[in-house]
Amino acid sequence: MTVFDSGFGSSIGYGQTLPPDWPGGFWFHWGVFVVIILVFVLAMVMGFIYLERRGIGRFQVRLGPNRVGPFGVLQPVADALKVLIKEDITPAKGDKLVHWLAPVVAFVPVVMIFAVVPFQGGALLADLNIGILYVVAISSVTTVGIFMAGWGSNNKYSLLGAMRQVASVVSYEIPVVLSIIGVVLLAGSLSLSQIVLAQDIPFILLQPLGFLLFFIGGCAEINRTPFDLMEADSEIVAGFHTEYSGMKFALFYLVEYAEALAISAIITTLFLGGWRGPVLPPFLWFLIKVLAVFFLIFWVRSTIPRIRVDQLMAFAWKCLLPLALINLLITGIEVLVLPEALPWTIIFLNLAIMAVLIALWSKLFRLGGGRVEV
Repeated sequence: MTVFDSGFGSSIGYGQTLPPDWPGGFWFHWGVFVVIILVFVLAMVMGFIYLERRGIGRFQVRLGPNRVGPFGVLQPVADALKVLIKEDITPAKGDKLVHWLAPVVAFVPVVMIFAVVPFQGGALLADLNIGILYVVAISSVTTVGIFMAGWGSNNKYSLLGAMRQVASVVSYEIPVVLSIIGVVLLAGSLSLSQIVLAQDIPFILLQPLGFLLFFIGGCAEINRTPFDLMEADSEIVAGFHTEYSGMKFALFYLVEYAEALAISAIITTLFLGGWRGPVLPPFLWFLIKVLAVFFLIFWVRSTIPRIRVDQLMAFAWKCLLPLALINLLITGIEVLVLPEALPWTIIFLNLAIMAVLIALWSKLFRLGGGRVEV
């Protein structure tokens, strides 16, 4: 049930809801959606790689990929073929089993996230009533694979990059989860489908600070610039995947973009109304919103330089965590005290609160300048 009802949600068409066992029978439903998820993830990752390389090329006043296929659209295919035929090298003194399993352990949980992501009404593998809790739990397993890569490589640079990833996930997971709780309070459910249905007004308007915290924390967790200290080439070569080549390196590369896709899909579901929207088919609305979020992710990457590792940790604990707690407190008060009939008042109030808090925190807390050795 939606806490804040805009009063015009029923006038918007959201497309036909699929039956729970579509296209018929439990196992057939399971098999069809497994194939759909795998094809969707792989196709979107290849599209993301092309869009990001072309987009960043424009941001940096260059062309980007433009040789393989029209406008360079086949460049991801060429890259995939290249890594398939490259030699697979395993460190002689590394733990060969751990080294081999690491990319698999990192990749599988990312794909499993999409089991509960609704592409439209009823179009998902499993509509869990604790869907967002499942996402938080399963996404953390990827960190185990990255730590395995650092440990199994018997390389100090790899291990240092892996430990940075563990520290980053532990630090940024807390404000991310706290920002999710604000959404759960408004929707009254942990089910991703119910959260989408509760958004007669997209929660990005009711939870602007929550969206900002989730976006920043998510980018840090998935190792996106400016938080990519886990593979900082100027400090630790290539971080946790320094000793990887061939198909195993390609899996880690795939994990990075699959995580970006997962974050984009979760933000779309939690804050942008999921598949809901007028005129266009529901799945198309979902796809447009996912692409818009990914554009924002690589826009940030092409604009902001990498921060130091001490700044990475300080930003999580000194800035994001207090803001997440304040946002949760304000959301709880609004849900309990303010009337349901005034959603637009809440929108402007929360935007003002976000602006004041960001301005205040930017003055009170400095991440420090100068040289810091960590």
